[in-house]
Amino acid sequence: MKRFLSLSLLTAGLGLAGTLQATTLLNVSYDVMRDFYKDYNAAFLKHWKAEDGSPLNVQMSHGGSSKQARAVIDGLQADVITMNMATDINALYEHGKLIPEHWADRLPNNSAPFTSATVFIVRKGNPKQLKDWPDLLKEGVQVIVPNPKTSGNGRYTYLSAWGYVKQQGQDDKAARDFVGKLFRQAPVLDTGGRAATTTFIQNQIGDVLITFENEAEMIAREFGRGGFEVVYPSVSAEAEPPVTVVDKVVDKKGTRQQAEAYLKYLWSEEGQRIAAQNYLRPRDPKVLAEFADRFPKVAFLPVVKTFGEWPVIQKEHFADGGIFDQIYIKK
Repeated sequence: MKRFLSLSLLTAGLGLAGTLQATTLLNVSYDVMRDFYKDYNAAFLKHWKAEDGSPLNVQMSHGGSSKQARAVIDGLQADVITMNMATDINALYEHGKLIPEHWADRLPNNSAPFTSATVFIVRKGNPKQLKDWPDLLKEGVQVIVPNPKTSGNGRYTYLSAWGYVKQQGQDDKAARDFVGKLFRQAPVLDTGGRAATTTFIQNQIGDVLITFENEAEMIAREFGRGGFEVVYPSVSAEAEPPVTVVDKVVDKKGTRQQAEAYLKYLWSEEGQRIAAQNYLRPRDPKVLAEFADRFPKVAFLPVVKTFGEWPVIQKEHFADGGIFDQIYIKK
């Protein structure tokens, strides 16, 4: 009888331990999304507890988007990856088949739950009067922008500037010259958007920081609003940050249900409102209208319609030996 009782208690104890062990999701994301996911994760976990009840944790990894994608390809066990452009997620299919080829079809809006614009952050008073793309090429202007080889932030800057030139009726040669000069105005090319912010804000290097509009709000929250101004240029490539489950990882770990729920909740009204509160443009028209005062109208360039599919853009402009490598020749 004692043996049976001991075994029963042991079994019950093991069962209890099993129920208390939380599943952990790893979200590998890019630099400037730290604040958004801090808010979103708390809201999602509250939602998950109410809907499912099983213990769940979310861990984050942040860095330059291309470097983050490379880390996942090299073995970082991301349950989900949340990048700022499709190129870095496509890489997971191209190198290791970690996800299916048509991953973007699995969620609405090509798996991009919100959008963002490229802005100029300038010193208070805008002493060098930097109002649009040509102003950045003025003699002596130092431009702080991350490397487009490692950062989606840098790639959107590159495409926005290129698109501006083409909208003026000029040809590809003029665009190459313009973009090449723009990046040569940079005293340093950081690997990611947050590192570029540190260079500009904390190290006080440069006259203008080119980044996503939500990063401007993050800077204001961390460093105060008195030291800089935000300028919206006349043209911006429309940033559409996509997300996906990393299939090979979730199937191995048994976390597909949690990972899919985590991403789907980005399109919920609460998820969209958290996006808007963090200065990301929500897809939900109702929520966008609610926060319209913080999102100035922008002449967006739709990237795929303007430049072609992302794999073509990556190969032509940002792959080793591509146009960026050809035009970025330091003085």
